Amino acid sequence: MISLELEERYSRQILFGGIGREGQQKLKSASVAVVGCGATGSALVSLLARAGVGRLRIVDRDYVEASNLQRQSLFDERDASESMPKAMAAARKISAFNSEIVIEPRVADLTPGNIDTLLEAAPLILDGTDNFETRYLINDFAVQKSRTWIYTAAVGSYGLTMNIVPGQTACLACLFPDPPQGMVETCENAGILNSAAHWVASIAATEAIKILVGARQQLRPSLLSLDVWSNQRAEVRADQPRPGCRACDRREFPHLAGEGRPQITLCGRNSVQIHERHRPVDLGRLSELLQPHGRVRHNDFVLKFWREPYELTVFPDGRAIIKGTTDTAVARSLYARYIGH
Repeated sequence: MISLELEERYSRQILFGGIGREGQQKLKSASVAVVGCGATGSALVSLLARAGVGRLRIVDRDYVEASNLQRQSLFDERDASESMPKAMAAARKISAFNSEIVIEPRVADLTPGNIDTLLEAAPLILDGTDNFETRYLINDFAVQKSRTWIYTAAVGSYGLTMNIVPGQTACLACLFPDPPQGMVETCENAGILNSAAHWVASIAATEAIKILVGARQQLRPSLLSLDVWSNQRAEVRADQPRPGCRACDRREFPHLAGEGRPQITLCGRNSVQIHERHRPVDLGRLSELLQPHGRVRHNDFVLKFWREPYELTVFPDGRAIIKGTTDTAVARSLYARYIGH
């Protein structure tokens, strides 16, 4: 039963017919993993914690920077000045407004080698990531384990989200059999409106609450997208797995085997090399996108980008050398941030 104190805290939510006391108790007993705690991820964990979801595991590899504060609602200037890992900063903030929630921060880069450890205990997984590499990894894991997850993404003024229930709905590989090729828009090279990230996080958090309280008949059976600036809205039907899908139908999970990940190697002193697979990059266009973020120059053969304390050297085939670190997680994060995944 819910205590009188908790009933008062969640009284307005309990009054809502779709939740009630029984639903609130289910939320209290629920466990959710959120992968990525950036713009969408931080909004997701905040909404779920305030709704009373009892246990939240937050997995994120990055740290708070001043440029995050425009859209990442859980963080403040102190977090940025201390370069606080996002998972830890989020846990600190959530504990301050809801001490009843169990928060499990994990400062880690989700990989095929650790995904079982990080996500095995979570019946529901929410996507707060910023790259397709990790999303396909989550999708492979979720389909193989029959685990429900919710895909979300936001960039520029555009957001999209889809509920994925293995065996019942389409999965990410059903709709997008292959990752996008070439350069991909990211928050760093295309910008982002905080309202786009918060809109899509609100939709995804609501769908998560439906799942947790048992209102699965109310789940939206589509990929939903909205551009909050142009007001363009679209839905793509996603209520059935696609025949022939390599994950749902053929039960092939290459991303769990590491096949969908770029090869990463240490490259001399204080540098990491990322070997992308068939990822052509338009160096001229990339140079234009990176101009606001640091010093950049390029020719037909190579692009150099300086973002202190790092130096990125990018080649037309997608290969890159990141100087200034030997931490492969930092190198992967920089690559995803400035070149896209």
